[in-house]
Amino acid sequence: MRIAKPLARLIEAFHKLPGIGPKTAQRLTYYLLHVPQSELEAFADSLSNLKKDTVFCSTCKNVNEIDPCPICSDSTRDSSIILVVEQPLDILAFEKTSKFRGLYHVLHGSISPLENIGPDELYIEELIRRVKKGIKEIIIATNPTMEGEATAMYLLKKLKAKSPKLKITRLGMGVPTGADLEYADETTLISAIQGRREL
Repeated sequence: MRIAKPLARLIEAFHKLPGIGPKTAQRLTYYLLHVPQSELEAFADSLSNLKKDTVFCSTCKNVNEIDPCPICSDSTRDSSIILVVEQPLDILAFEKTSKFRGLYHVLHGSISPLENIGPDELYIEELIRRVKKGIKEIIIATNPTMEGEATAMYLLKKLKAKSPKLKITRLGMGVPTGADLEYADETTLISAIQGRREL
């Protein structure tokens, strides 16, 4: 049976999202058929304004409504420590712990030759520029995957070249290899920060 074009287009759009398979895309599409039109319009509005109403913080590259973001403009935070993460979602995970009081830097990905993502596609040069007088430590909190490890090694090389005396640490192994930080629980993240090691 041929599916109506509006349904087929929406199924295809959902299917392009990460983690959404063809069956889930179909379920979501048919679910939305039963949602009141006003809710659909509100949903479409939220989607349409997603990029219009957000900005990248010019300092840390986190996503927010204002620039600089509330974390970078918080004078009570320790500006001598920068925790480097792959995605904005990772910041949410660390902020839930309430234990890290330094600043962040979001790379927006990791080095992945298979996906044609090199260092130039990430916010690495912006991080290098932030390493100035007053920065005592960079904590590399990329995911413990092959891509995350490759990114960590690249960062280590670049940061040491820029500032040989800078303390560079990596999260402790409270985070299992191959896991994404956004799914780690608070206790695991706390132990990872506390157990970080110098690179």
